[in-house]
Amino acid sequence: MFTLSEQLATVIKRLKGPARQGLIGRLRRGIEKEGLRVDSTGRIAQTPHPHALGSKLTHPHITTDYSEALLEYITPVYCRPQDAMAFLADLHRFSYRHLGDELIWPASMPALLDGNDSVPIADYGTSNVGTMKHVYRKGLDVRYGRIMQAIAGVHYNVSLPDNMWALLRELDGQGETAMNDYRSTRYFGLIRHFRRHSWLLMYLFGASPALDRSFLGDSPTSDKLREHARRTLVSPYATSLRMSDLGYQNKVQAQLKICFNSLSNYVGTLRHAISTPWPAYERLGVNVDGDWRQLNANILQIENEYYSDIRPKRVARHDETPSQALESRGVEYIEVRCLDLNPFMTLGIDETQMRFLDTFLMWCLLADSPWIPDEECDRLDDNRALVVERGRDPSLSLAIDGTERRLAALGHSVFVELALVAELLDTIEGGSPHADAIAALAPRLDDPRLTPSGQMLLALEERGDDFVDYMLELAHDQAAKLRSEPMDRARDALFTQLTETSHQQQGDIETADLESFGDFLDHYFARAREPRVTRKEAVGR
Repeated sequence: MFTLSEQLATVIKRLKGPARQGLIGRLRRGIEKEGLRVDSTGRIAQTPHPHALGSKLTHPHITTDYSEALLEYITPVYCRPQDAMAFLADLHRFSYRHLGDELIWPASMPALLDGNDSVPIADYGTSNVGTMKHVYRKGLDVRYGRIMQAIAGVHYNVSLPDNMWALLRELDGQGETAMNDYRSTRYFGLIRHFRRHSWLLMYLFGASPALDRSFLGDSPTSDKLREHARRTLVSPYATSLRMSDLGYQNKVQAQLKICFNSLSNYVGTLRHAISTPWPAYERLGVNVDGDWRQLNANILQIENEYYSDIRPKRVARHDETPSQALESRGVEYIEVRCLDLNPFMTLGIDETQMRFLDTFLMWCLLADSPWIPDEECDRLDDNRALVVERGRDPSLSLAIDGTERRLAALGHSVFVELALVAELLDTIEGGSPHADAIAALAPRLDDPRLTPSGQMLLALEERGDDFVDYMLELAHDQAAKLRSEPMDRARDALFTQLTETSHQQQGDIETADLESFGDFLDHYFARAREPRVTRKEAVGR
């Protein structure tokens, strides 16, 4: 028996009328999708980023993440999920024209590696800003190693329409509150509710229960893994090794204890982290005889080094850091960062998943979300770790509000509320795409074999294949499909033009640089330490 939150039901009921009258606009979303370039045998590519794809420093839609081999695609913001998917598909089609025999790896866990140095660090040219991006990645190497940085994922960016914010502020009786402050406060409530329930996304969409032995390098095999075929390691009940302690991890960052209770706390903690030296990093050296090993020896080199499964974001101006942009003008959108690539989907994500994420995030926004005390913050981390490592174990229970409950039962209780939110979103858009998404994914709660991680392990067991061999087969199939499909003619022309203009823009930036890299960094970090909020605004918060 699942009970519906009275608070949530009341909020949705009050929004239904305006939704029927067309007074609420659609959500806006964009996708950032990473994909490792590999050669035809499944080894990480050692070739430079293709020149024909444009400058990875200045191209707005095609760049790289950590590695020279790790493509990153960025769509514009769209009101319709299908438009974002169409743009993402054309980015893949355009790329395949210029990849030769290379392939885009379909999985989050990387292809065949040959030690740390086989993961080439991305090179962004000779400008100060390009050098800073490169040195930052060198810092990640000396701190954590490169292999961890070869993992790929999907980032999902979502914002609400302005007229919905105005309506919510009115319903909350906050008409006198500045909109930027109100929006930021509500977005941080969304983030807290997300962190309490992100385990559900790990379960439903985790797709990395296996990895190639080369990922561990010279490290001993974890006792959480068992051998499969010749060179594959699997975790029998895992959902997302990418999100486990085998994937992205930073034990130094764990001390920051960012639980997203307020914008001021979040910004203050990040500012402290990028200004506070860490002894182990100091011993590594920063600029040693002209060799820049890292940007600085602080807990974080820059704010982007802080890893979280969700982030508050605002597009920064040229003279701002991300936190300064937030501090100055408030939260603009939310970035979800805990999503694996689904290797069974050509683009790593599909519209059903997007509709579910929209519903989930709207639920997180509308539901009551009190502040997270430190004790609960630790428990949330424990729940997430349990799900990424043992999420498909039928006996798994999670600690929620001081009680232990089975994952499936918890999931069903969430789905009851998600169905109500889906109905609201479908009222706004027409049809039933959100309700259909909830219905399509609900069976995964009772049958873990239906999850992407379950499907991958089932396929590996039935075929007897190694992880790399199976993913390489999928990569070839997906490449053939994308190469055979026509592109939208307008986007074809746009991407072709952006190749030329992005290289020109990089050249202009390099020509305009007049100060040394050391001076450039000094000025950057001096600006980064400056608060960007007036005293009156600070008191108001």
